[in-house]
Amino acid sequence: MNYPENIMYAKSHEWIKFEDDTTAIVGLTDYAQSELGSIVFVNLPQVGDEVNAGTIFADVESIKAVSDIYCPVSGVVSEINEALLDAPESINDSPYDSWLVKIADITEKSELLDVEAYKAFIEEEEKNK
Repeated sequence: MNYPENIMYAKSHEWIKFEDDTTAIVGLTDYAQSELGSIVFVNLPQVGDEVNAGTIFADVESIKAVSDIYCPVSGVVSEINEALLDAPESINDSPYDSWLVKIADITEKSELLDVEAYKAFIEEEEKNK
């Protein structure tokens, strides 16, 4: 598994990289994509949509199932990664380059983990399977 150190993680397996205090990009972690299997469809919010920390803002369909994606922050969607609409499998190929959305005007953050805390969370989750 790949765990970059320059980003934060949510317990719902999204990563978030802050560009500044009020803007960040969000994607799915390497762990999430490996658990999902081959991703075949991505449903993203619209630019301008308000999103809230801890709530569903998108979903992905894999060969296994449709899975909800939770937003790690509250704010406004300022950009979506339109390339994913035509090539959702790029999340499997390179999860940390295949961001889903950019969120601006961030007002609230859910509980975010650094890389070590996220690794520990994954280990605990794997033990409980």
